[in-house]
Amino acid sequence: MDLEAQIQLLIDNAPKDGITPKLVAAIAPALSAIAQKLGHPQYYILQNLDENWILTTLSNRGNPPVEKQVIYAFPTIQDISTSYSAGFDPQVIAAPMPVTHILFQLLALEPVDSIVFFDTDGTNTQEIEIKRSDLQSLVQQVLQQNRPKGQVPPDIA
Repeated sequence: MDLEAQIQLLIDNAPKDGITPKLVAAIAPALSAIAQKLGHPQYYILQNLDENWILTTLSNRGNPPVEKQVIYAFPTIQDISTSYSAGFDPQVIAAPMPVTHILFQLLALEPVDSIVFFDTDGTNTQEIEIKRSDLQSLVQQVLQQNRPKGQVPPDIA
């Protein structure tokens, strides 16, 4: 599914409250801009059986108390089994998701600092980290640039 279709699906599935579909459409340029920098239209996200995304805590080797919470996004299901040990855990499933939907979810995932996209099939050495704070800043910029007075609250992201 191409990026336009992904964005349209996000808009179509937004709550029909008169505001949310407009907000999703307003932030679509930010989601598309980042998605275009990634190599795949969809990625596999590890989830538990309750469909909650699996978080991984990373520590700074030089400063172990400094940690961040990340979610890994894999380009193929085969990449999960070769680069992530949970690929064999029966309590963990790999769900394919459109890239724009992953980015949209990242905006609201408070405990998550980043999503790490493995962008090259068959290897886990080519990764792109998208920080939630950077995505939120980009969304804020897009909303500020495109905001008709009084329409979109400035603190939406």
